[in-house]
Amino acid sequence: MRRIGVLMPISEDDPEATLRIAAFTQGLQELGWTDGRNVRIDYRWAGGDQEKLREYAIELIALAPDVIFAIGNSSVAPLQRASRTVPIVFAVVPDPVGAGFINSLARPGTNATGLLMFEYGLSAKWLELLKLIVPSVSRVAVMRDPAIVAGIGQYGAIQSVAPSFAVELTPVNVQDTGDIERAVCEFRSAPNGGLIVTASAAAVVHRTLIIALAARHKLPAVYYESTFAKDGGLLSYGPNFLDQWR
Repeated sequence: MRRIGVLMPISEDDPEATLRIAAFTQGLQELGWTDGRNVRIDYRWAGGDQEKLREYAIELIALAPDVIFAIGNSSVAPLQRASRTVPIVFAVVPDPVGAGFINSLARPGTNATGLLMFEYGLSAKWLELLKLIVPSVSRVAVMRDPAIVAGIGQYGAIQSVAPSFAVELTPVNVQDTGDIERAVCEFRSAPNGGLIVTASAAAVVHRTLIIALAARHKLPAVYYESTFAKDGGLLSYGPNFLDQWR
């Protein structure tokens, strides 16, 4: 019986979690691995809580699994702090080199490997799409998680093309519900605004609130993955993350 640990930054009751776990177990079954028959899978769900992610990372390492599947920067970082020997396979990580998880894309050189989320240049496309939808947009709030390298990288890519679209950017930190609500309300006080939501575990956890705020304040919004659009957001542009789970 082999053992796999799975560290999830979102909640177990999140509908998107059900779809992603189904894709993951489907991929395992296609390769001959069935949970409870020849492999045991131990899941830990943090629900956006950074402290729980640290605790669960230590718990999973203590179980001595053959490999750990980690989702996003917020999961990989505490796992690597807990162990540099247990193999880690990650998905949905924008910049594993910049985050220090691996040495290079060609030669990871650590106990981690996996799949890139996307190349940062894709972030610039979100601004282009926003201007195509609403040409009058001249101010754009960019939601990002400043605690992760990816938050800075995505914002930088958008910032690099903002002058060509004659757009003024306002960074909005995605950390807790109070901060998000205050920032969006303050930003909405002036006209011709739009919203871009960049990739982070925090954005997924708070997506219901973010989508509702965009609708309430009539802010045209572009999101980095289809989950937001399926849940009522205006538009998404990005890769199919279910394929990464498979």
